[in-house]
Amino acid sequence: MSKSKTPKSFTTVEECVEAVVDTLGTTLVLGAPLGLGKPNQLVNAFYRRAAADSAIDLTIFTALSLEIPKPGSDIEARLLQPFFDRHFGDYVELDYIRDLRAGKVPRNVSLHEFYFRAGSMKGVGSAQRDYVSTNYTFVARDLIDRGVNVLVQLVAEGEVDGADRLSLSSNTDVTLDIVPMLEAEGRPFLTIAQVHADLPFMHNRAVVEPGYFDYIIRNPSYDTTLFAMPNMSVNATDFAIGLHASTLIRDGGTLQIGVGSLGDAIAYSCQLRHSNNDAYRRVTAELENDRTTVDTIGGLGAFEQGLYGCSEMFVNGFLHLRNSGVLKREVFDDVVLQTLLNRGEIGPSVDAGTLEALLKEGAVGPILSAEDVAYLTHWGVLRGGASIRDDRLVIDDQEIGLDLSRRENFEACCRHALGDALTNGIFMHGAFFLGPPDFYEGLRSMPRSEAEKIGMDSVRRINRIDDLVLHPLQRRHARFINTGMMVTLSGAVVSDGLENGQIVSGVGGQYNFVAQAHELPGARSIICVRSTRGSARDSRSNIVWNYGHTTIPRHLRDIVVTEYGVANLRGKSDDEIIAALLDITDSRFQEDLLETAVRAGKISADYAIPDSRRHNTPERVAEIIGREQAAGWFPPFPLGTELTDDEIALGKSLRDIKALMDEPTALVRAVVRSFIHDVDETQAARYLERIGLEHPNTPREMILQHLLLLELEEEGYLRPL
Repeated sequence: MSKSKTPKSFTTVEECVEAVVDTLGTTLVLGAPLGLGKPNQLVNAFYRRAAADSAIDLTIFTALSLEIPKPGSDIEARLLQPFFDRHFGDYVELDYIRDLRAGKVPRNVSLHEFYFRAGSMKGVGSAQRDYVSTNYTFVARDLIDRGVNVLVQLVAEGEVDGADRLSLSSNTDVTLDIVPMLEAEGRPFLTIAQVHADLPFMHNRAVVEPGYFDYIIRNPSYDTTLFAMPNMSVNATDFAIGLHASTLIRDGGTLQIGVGSLGDAIAYSCQLRHSNNDAYRRVTAELENDRTTVDTIGGLGAFEQGLYGCSEMFVNGFLHLRNSGVLKREVFDDVVLQTLLNRGEIGPSVDAGTLEALLKEGAVGPILSAEDVAYLTHWGVLRGGASIRDDRLVIDDQEIGLDLSRRENFEACCRHALGDALTNGIFMHGAFFLGPPDFYEGLRSMPRSEAEKIGMDSVRRINRIDDLVLHPLQRRHARFINTGMMVTLSGAVVSDGLENGQIVSGVGGQYNFVAQAHELPGARSIICVRSTRGSARDSRSNIVWNYGHTTIPRHLRDIVVTEYGVANLRGKSDDEIIAALLDITDSRFQEDLLETAVRAGKISADYAIPDSRRHNTPERVAEIIGREQAAGWFPPFPLGTELTDDEIALGKSLRDIKALMDEPTALVRAVVRSFIHDVDETQAARYLERIGLEHPNTPREMILQHLLLLELEEEGYLRPL
């Protein structure tokens, strides 16, 4: 179905759904973007229409269906519900997720996701059965194979140079790939946009004409609160991992990071490295980073050249890195220009050398043509307004000869026509974004000149080497940093599922970035893994001998980082890999793993773990990070938070109490201490009122009240008496 030049407009989602049924019939395969780009009211209207009419066969194919978190207990609800109410506002949730959890999805509706919010669908049988395991870059293909005939998307609307335009905004990822593929197929399909006034208007390839869509829905009552992810708190373990990972990033290189506390820790560590280098070097030295690996792969110095971001998910951390002067290396969609920049023959500032280098490389001819002038103007080498008239280069009131091989013409051009700096560069390429409210506000309020330096693009162009010449030039010294759940002693990584078949999240784009790291010159894949899971007596190692599920196979092993250091595994033999991973394993588990490897004949029986690696303990990491926190570094919410100070204090104290529950002896001692310990009741009142414990109604609440006051006092929030 060819795209109409004038899309049909609707004011209600119900009218739109009826028009779709009238046009396509009762077999509907709906493709919806992952995350923020879902038009929830429209998706709900399709779902309700199918629920009310069994003649409709509806399939929904999507990923990352966002839900407002549900507190796990009564006390959590008292703390978190007021925050959730103000943070999520009137966000409209997806009906199909509610019914999926309740086991009430109609038989004529099929729901398929290729990526879950981590852990959200464990134990949800139908979600596990209908999960589709696929690489992010294959989603467009898989949707076409499933017969997709309806594409829906939340969009922004605005004016660009006097013309009405729509922006794919948060989700260029699959849309830019699949629409041309469907048009080439020639079968009927409809594209539907739902406009949201608060969605940031992104530029470049995100901008489309209204006629890109068949139907457009505009209704101010649908402009409900955008789903925003609260910033996570970062603990000592994640800060240590972020610091180790940040030492592997090379100045002048390329960065990909993910969402969550580990991504925030990496972003903060890069900020610290750039802005407070003395503190950064001190703490990385305390954590005993391997200087040989650091000097070979990364560095400890400030980011003088800066980084360029290339990540499937444009996360909040990238905006913080931009604002702190780290994310400043711009790339250009021109092979000659990018080559000259990489070789250091030109820089971001324009001077006579810039023009001379472009002439020498043949990017423009010695006698300027209209195309040459347009090229030089587009990239900022010539100032705007330059043109050719009567065989002369004209700019302002100056006329210059076109033959730049003549010295006088070249010098006149440099005197009167050169720009100040290269233009139309990109500091961040991303395929989708999702973040906290201040991230969206930062994008909305960004001047156009800055916003145009962000290139939202298709996932195939971000997650793969789509241009075999240009992309390797742009993505120099790439560091693709992702998260894993476990790593085996052979170097295989477990990131998305469990050995019983339960899917925790999904492969997403992780495989693609690992593959890129092996294909791009100078690139590295860095997988961050917390060394243990669980707490106290239930602690288990995340570095394991083997595991019944694999996300990244052992032959694609590269770099693994835990809070205890860096294991450089690329090209290493099996015994070298085992030794390197044991070096970054929690010391409580090192010997058992070593014995297993020895029994399997994979490492020499006389191998001994170095003494320097036998103090890998959470207490040591906590002590190092704690000292730095006392000095003012490593705040619990390094990228900010919407939580109040009281909520932060209560949240930390309740987490500490929860940890005590895993250690009965310590819990009993704490309970006894709490009942013989007095604190300032006036100070304590506001905390107890906030969480509804000012008047305990049960013995359990009484104990919890006393434990809470003890924790608040020990954390310095209350004065002891």
